[in-house]
Amino acid sequence: MSIFSESAFSASTLTRFAKEVAKYPADQKQSAVMACLAIAQQELGYVSPESEAAIGAYLGMPTIAVHEVTTFYNMYNQAPVGKFKLNVCTNLPCQLGAHGGGQKALDHVCKRLGVEPYGTTADGVFTVQPSECLGACADAPVLLVNDRDMCSLMTNAKLDALLDGLKAEAAK
Repeated sequence: MSIFSESAFSASTLTRFAKEVAKYPADQKQSAVMACLAIAQQELGYVSPESEAAIGAYLGMPTIAVHEVTTFYNMYNQAPVGKFKLNVCTNLPCQLGAHGGGQKALDHVCKRLGVEPYGTTADGVFTVQPSECLGACADAPVLLVNDRDMCSLMTNAKLDALLDGLKAEAAK
């Protein structure tokens, strides 16, 4: 018997879950956990504890196992974030980058936006987070915008231009 509540997600989300689960043998449907988390985040904007519990029930796995996946990857937001989430790599190779290092890039972005790491600007446009390795060590320092767009060799001037461009885009 499942404690899954179909009201936890929209019908279209449940359809998308089913498509992901169908990619795996019936006894391995837990393999769809990452896809289901991404889909839930697209619907809600972040992965809530309630979403984790509902996904766990849907996939037949303990909620804590779903939470472990949510917290392992920085692509899953555990709270609402701004329109633009900026993940700045602060791993060792980015710290040694020729353009001042990942921590300096993070500090610059935070100072420019008036937020602390993990903070969101008052207007809800930006959330800034340090992150672990983004896999572009030769291009350090790097940052990732909304878990999709990699920005490399980020000098303060390039960071300022990026922030200005994103702010202008948000104003549209």
